[in-house]
Amino acid sequence: MQLSRAFYTDVVRPLLAGVPHSAALIGPGSEVLDCDTERSTDHDWGPRVLLFVPRGHTAAVSDTVTAHLPDTFAGYPTVFGSDRSPPRHGVHVTDTATWFRDRLGFDPAQPLTTLDWLATPWQRLAEVTGGEVFHDGLNLLEPARATLRWYPADLWRYILACQWDRIAESEAFPGRCGEAGDDLGSAVLTARLAADLQRLTLLMRRRYPPYAKWLGTAYTRLTGTAETGEALSRATAATGWREREHHLSLAYERTAALHNRLNLTAPLDPAVRPYHDRPFQVLGGHRYATALRAGITDPATAALPPAGSIDQFCDNTAVLTDPARARTAARAVLGL
Repeated sequence: MQLSRAFYTDVVRPLLAGVPHSAALIGPGSEVLDCDTERSTDHDWGPRVLLFVPRGHTAAVSDTVTAHLPDTFAGYPTVFGSDRSPPRHGVHVTDTATWFRDRLGFDPAQPLTTLDWLATPWQRLAEVTGGEVFHDGLNLLEPARATLRWYPADLWRYILACQWDRIAESEAFPGRCGEAGDDLGSAVLTARLAADLQRLTLLMRRRYPPYAKWLGTAYTRLTGTAETGEALSRATAATGWREREHHLSLAYERTAALHNRLNLTAPLDPAVRPYHDRPFQVLGGHRYATALRAGITDPATAALPPAGSIDQFCDNTAVLTDPARARTAARAVLGL
């Protein structure tokens, strides 16, 4: 981020000759989520700037930038690539409406719909609201990022409810698999529940959960998650279903306490309890989902099926990285 900020200030901006523009490093890239390390520099890495100009100026500005960039900046080549992408310089010139439609499937300068919110993967929302705006001369980027910073209140409740439902559906399964002699199945289900609890906590804290590679990093950066994170680590490392259940129960109860601190519903009992008459301990996540839905005031949101955001019912990369496919899937599943 520091490299790209200096690249814009020292190299790119002087080439624009008074052209009104905005400049940022947002969108794809580990540096946008502040997750880049030395490993990140081994491919497709160098000084980058996303340059927004008025529509009709993109070709001329792109030609000017391409013709005048130095070969290196601060010791890094300005043209770079990888085995998966051809060499190119790191200045992408576009207009805001085109870029947002390509990344999200809609232009946030226009009124947002329920489909816009629920068909957009959390990773894309994190990328657009993360990173840094170096200059917003067009006064379009920062208003768009402010609009996308977090869900409207009723949609937030709805998504939290759907995440609690995901957890509730599987709470008893690690124990049932273990009891049946399927220790691998018990371990796999425990890991899935751990990931869902991490996502739920991020959503509670008004953070878009990033995709799998950075989920644990984002979770551990939250303040106040050390004890719950330790319980999840112990649950996934355990060698028997009873030990897994013990540590999951600790994580459930701490996550439930966080829910109560949000004051989105009346306080709910955060203690685990037996799963009917079977020897498994669960929190009863459906209790939290039901309470959250009861607080939704918009009838259209309240009438949505219990499927949630695209990330909550689809994990296929080919869908989540293609806004048209994501919107088609969300329309079909949610009836939008």
